[in-house]
Amino acid sequence: MFRKLSMQELDRKTADDVKQASKMPVVVILDNVRSMHNVGSIFRTSDAFLIKSIYLCGFTPCPPHRDIHKTALGATDTVTWEYEPKILELLDRLKNQGYKLFAVEQTIGSTLLDKYQWDSNPLALIFGNEVEGVQDEVLNKCDGCLEIPQLGMKHSLNIAVATGMVLWEVFSQFRIRQASH
Repeated sequence: MFRKLSMQELDRKTADDVKQASKMPVVVILDNVRSMHNVGSIFRTSDAFLIKSIYLCGFTPCPPHRDIHKTALGATDTVTWEYEPKILELLDRLKNQGYKLFAVEQTIGSTLLDKYQWDSNPLALIFGNEVEGVQDEVLNKCDGCLEIPQLGMKHSLNIAVATGMVLWEVFSQFRIRQASH
C-alpha cells in the first residue's frame, strides 16, 4: 500500500538551505520567452534540480510579478537569477568562464537528448521564444544543440516542459557521476 510522504520524510530544505546548497554547474538561459507562467515554472524546476542560476534575456519577463510567482511558488527567492538584455554578450562572457553553450533546438547536426553525454564542464542551456525558438545568431555561438526526440505530429513541446526534460537528463547524469566519486 502507498502513503504520501510527510514534509519531514521529504527532508525539504528551507530557502536558506537551498541558497547555501552545492549547485549543479548548469545555468539556464531564457531568451525572449514571453509567458510569465513558463518563466515561473522554469524557476520552480530549476530549484528542484539545484541549478546554479537563470539568465533572463531580451523581452523575457522578470520577477517580481504575480504571474511568475503563481507558478514559481517561491523559487524566485531560491534560484539565483539575472537579467541580461543582450544575450550575445552573455554568451561571450559565459564562454570565457568555461561554459559549454548548448541550445535546445531542432537543427541539422543536433544531438538527441537521450544520446547526449555531459562531460561535466559547466553547461549553459539556451531556450528560445515559444514560437520562433532559438535565434540563428545565438545558434552560431553554441558548441552544440540538444533535441528532444519526438514522434508525434507537432514536433514541439511547451518550453517549461522541454526545460524540465533537459534538466532531468542533465541532473540524472550529474547524480550518477557524483555517486561514482
